[in-house]
Amino acid sequence: MTNQTSGQTSQPSDSILIVDFGSQVTQLIARRVREAGVYSEIAPFNAAKEAFARMKPAGVILSGSPASVLDDNGPRIPDEILESGLPMLGICYGQQSLMHQLGGEVLSGDSGEFGRAFIEIGDDCALFDGLWSKGEKHQVWMSHGDKVTSLAPGFRPVASSEGAPFAVIANDEKRIYAMQFHPEVVHTPDGGKLLKNFVRHVCGLAGDWTMAEFRKTKIDEIRAQVGDKRVICGLSGGVDSAVAALLIHEAIGDQLTCVFVDGGILRMGEAEQVVSLFRGHYNIPLVHVDASTLFLNGLAGVTDPEAKRKFIGKTFIDVFEDEAKKIGGAEFLAQGTLYPDVIESVSFTGGPSVTIKSHHNVGGLPERMNMKLVEPLRELFKDEVRVLGRELGLPDIFVGRHPFPGPGLAIRIPGEVTRERCDILRKADAIYLEEIRNAGLYDAIWQAFAVLLPVKTVGVMGDGRTYDNVCALRAVTSTDGMTADIYPFDSAFLSRVATRIINEVKGINRVVYDYTSKPPGTIEWE
Repeated sequence: MTNQTSGQTSQPSDSILIVDFGSQVTQLIARRVREAGVYSEIAPFNAAKEAFARMKPAGVILSGSPASVLDDNGPRIPDEILESGLPMLGICYGQQSLMHQLGGEVLSGDSGEFGRAFIEIGDDCALFDGLWSKGEKHQVWMSHGDKVTSLAPGFRPVASSEGAPFAVIANDEKRIYAMQFHPEVVHTPDGGKLLKNFVRHVCGLAGDWTMAEFRKTKIDEIRAQVGDKRVICGLSGGVDSAVAALLIHEAIGDQLTCVFVDGGILRMGEAEQVVSLFRGHYNIPLVHVDASTLFLNGLAGVTDPEAKRKFIGKTFIDVFEDEAKKIGGAEFLAQGTLYPDVIESVSFTGGPSVTIKSHHNVGGLPERMNMKLVEPLRELFKDEVRVLGRELGLPDIFVGRHPFPGPGLAIRIPGEVTRERCDILRKADAIYLEEIRNAGLYDAIWQAFAVLLPVKTVGVMGDGRTYDNVCALRAVTSTDGMTADIYPFDSAFLSRVATRIINEVKGINRVVYDYTSKPPGTIEWE
């Protein structure tokens, strides 16, 4: 993907362009394509023409959308793509858009199809090679109101469902295929294989894109972008910024200075671990700034989650600005921005995806800083960053750590954030993670953490009455953070953790477990 601030790109020649019409799961298409060993990039439909010309992809995938092709201003496939002669795969809205623009018919359904469905394979096609056969039935995941009712010339039906007579369609001559269901989600068990068949069999790609190739190409790009200038990198304590720093250091050496800002909202022992790793193990120039008073004073009285995020993001930038002045001569600021951060931070008006939450490390820097961004990971998903970290030699105990949000504990404390509440949460969180590690479950969980609720309840401890805080425990399994299921701890484990937290953490007298999946919830509470 092109780095918007540098104009550099690491996409190889054999790549797939994904045109995003606004689906919340478009990112999963990119993940599935990359899992097939093929580089993919997402471009909003209103920027797809430019991305298509730049990338020169081997094929195009058209995403779903909350819109309708029957709307007067519904998103359209750019003519340049439609008339390119390249292989195309339409998913849900992508299928409807293909039919609508190529001469088929789409009607608003009286009742849509949502959730698990079963399709019957009516004929063979390249998407089904080695996977599905005529006469079989297979589970898929549907989410549509409109449906195709008449095919464009040259297309034939190859699968149907109860609510979609044209669940999968094919134009073999033009190598255009389309489906009404979503192959990118885990609820379509064979979806990844269908996408693999498209990029490998239909588009003819070898599937040899690797993280080693990405590393080499990205190092060359960083050197070309930065030249002999200096870079200041903001370390948050998480995996993303650490991997970004290592990659940049490999590219430019001591031209990089890392700034680690401790805002008082980190996990237990995190500051010490980061300083030890970067100063001791890697000998990377590091400035450690204790800005906890600045952050916590500024968060006093702030309860709105977005206001917290924006304050923390602005304050990080302010601290970076101060440190850049002290260091002197730094023209670039590096951040560990990831691809989902970029996608989730785009609104429907500025791009297709509906904004879920803002990300503190996306969107550039204040003009007054007069610095350019280096964001070497903004093309990668979280699990890909871990692979890159291991490729760079980052210790597994660090690279395998659960994701930690940029705003830190501040968004795990609904309501006001104070030093006392941070200390309480830090202790509870440390106990929870210790018990998870002791049980050998840490690597089986995508993310686990404690949340300190703005709720107090009555309790009895010893012979006395207590009135203290409630602590919620959260643990989920996921592959990419875009969807997540709760981790099914047994009751004995949860009871053991609750007992330890209540006994060892003054200020908590009740512990609950969050059973909400994503969707409908997000992984973090704020």
